[in-house]
Amino acid sequence: MNKLKRWFYKTFTGIYGLDRLYFVLFGACMVLIFINLFIGTWILYILEAALLIYMVFRFMSKNIAARKRENDWFLGVWRPIKRWFKLQRDRFRDRKTHVYKKCPKCGAILRLPKKKGKNIANCPRCSNKFEVKG
Repeated sequence: MNKLKRWFYKTFTGIYGLDRLYFVLFGACMVLIFINLFIGTWILYILEAALLIYMVFRFMSKNIAARKRENDWFLGVWRPIKRWFKLQRDRFRDRKTHVYKKCPKCGAILRLPKKKGKNIANCPRCSNKFEVKG
């Protein structure tokens, strides 16, 4: 039993582990598996296997600096996409009570209450005042 404990300790000490890229790869792999249930092509099988191998490689890697760079690059791509989808969700959720307008000076998107007529909005980021139609 001590040999097994030492092997686990030696194998799993200093590995990179899980990060956001791992979870997105896992989700993509699950989607491919689901699609492959209906289509059943060998190309999808190969793609699934490649994703799984890459996920295990990243998880078990002891080159933490390289895996962190990969994850940081991915987050640089992922955050604007996530932010855009969150904004669309919020716009839909608030469509009856609020209006979203972009500040003409700094480009910040402001959530303003719906009011009839012309109103003055004050940007909290740059303190610019601009006119908004309700």
